[in-house]
Amino acid sequence: MGRQMTFGVIVGNRGFFPSHLATSGRLEMMAALEAAGIRAIVLSPEETAHGAVETYDDAKKCAALFQKHAKEIDGIIITLPNFGEERGLADTLRLADLRVPVLIQATPDQAGKMTIAFRRDSFCGKMSICNNLKQYRIPYSLTRLHTEAPDSDEFKADLVWFASICRVVKGFENLRIGAIGARPAAFNTVRYSEKLLEMSGITVDTLDLSEVFGQIAKLPDTEERVQTKLATIKSYLPLNNTPEAALLKMSKLGVVIDGFMTSHELTISSVQCWTSMEEYFGVVPCTVMSMMSENLIPSACETDTMGTLSMYALGLASETPSALLDWNNNYGDNPDKAVCFHCSNLPKHFFKEVKMDFQQIIAGTVGKENTYGTLDGTVKSGAMSFARFSTDDANGRITGYVGEGRFTDDPLQTFGGAGVVEIPKMQDLLHYICENGFEHHVAANFSTVASPVMEATEKYLQWSMYRHQ
Repeated sequence: MGRQMTFGVIVGNRGFFPSHLATSGRLEMMAALEAAGIRAIVLSPEETAHGAVETYDDAKKCAALFQKHAKEIDGIIITLPNFGEERGLADTLRLADLRVPVLIQATPDQAGKMTIAFRRDSFCGKMSICNNLKQYRIPYSLTRLHTEAPDSDEFKADLVWFASICRVVKGFENLRIGAIGARPAAFNTVRYSEKLLEMSGITVDTLDLSEVFGQIAKLPDTEERVQTKLATIKSYLPLNNTPEAALLKMSKLGVVIDGFMTSHELTISSVQCWTSMEEYFGVVPCTVMSMMSENLIPSACETDTMGTLSMYALGLASETPSALLDWNNNYGDNPDKAVCFHCSNLPKHFFKEVKMDFQQIIAGTVGKENTYGTLDGTVKSGAMSFARFSTDDANGRITGYVGEGRFTDDPLQTFGGAGVVEIPKMQDLLHYICENGFEHHVAANFSTVASPVMEATEKYLQWSMYRHQ
């Protein structure tokens, strides 16, 4: 894991079950979290009996502790070393009101230890706490197996999964997105509702390209920020005889976008490119956007704001860079393969080998000299996750789909950034995309994180999601 996670821990206990299990269970969970590099916020045995929550008074103490650390806590784990007092656990969550993901773990009984001194019954108690949380309308997540010991391999994997969910939910909380430039007139497909995003706590700030070009015009070539950005661009990838004048334009564009993102406290962005940037400024924004995406602050072209949000979700879950691609071509006659392509602003992370080049499609209309700055190369092979969010304005909701496949090593002779993807039952996925009117852009990431992205968006953000299996 990259960023250290902090979890609130609620230890369940019920008086007529062996209380020593609450004491040992608390220590076992603390050890499991420490081994995973996760910080725990939990009651001490001095604050409540066994450091567990049983009574309403215990619930108040635990909720107060969580509220004290509210800004730090990414998620909450309920651990059931025995049956657990269902009301106390639910009351803790209600009183704390942190609205973060919740994972419920129950420790298994051992067949040889079923006497009154060692019997846990957490198998049964887990159902009771789930029942209560449904009554309280508090969403929660479940471990893969109904019962898992804190020191088991299964629970270790579930901790990784749960941390990914928490990063997505936390990352989307009060998220601010920069939309730089108008939607290109020819791209009706990337229309979206800012109001529906706002209902999910996501704000969009806009900046017109006239302001971008105006600010660039006032930047001297020798400005320190411009020269620093120029050096960063030159060290980012092979320049392939790109003219110095084009590199200087990219540097100034990067400085202005950086300034906008910083001054407005924005996390991710979408940028107008086609073809205003080339006609009236004389460069493509691809390299500048690729560098942002490489640094886990994704940037999507054609002002595809829902596209950059999709990239961001995958990046939060995996902690690796995401790209926005076109579902672009069939690959021969294999129904489970397709070519994913952009022209391209993919992060460097995606390529086997890459160099800077000019944009071959736009060059035909605006001239080669105005289209330098694309990334040209072949996408490397590996496991991939994909995601797409969209605003369903007619029904007043945000929708989306997620799934997994892989980038292959299949040969491909083309330009821009392109790779062959293989996805099981891909024809079913393509039918779903077309039947439901999703965009031709899709976010991709070298990871297997469809499950946590699905859980975060569907369960905790309450978006209408489809998981392609």
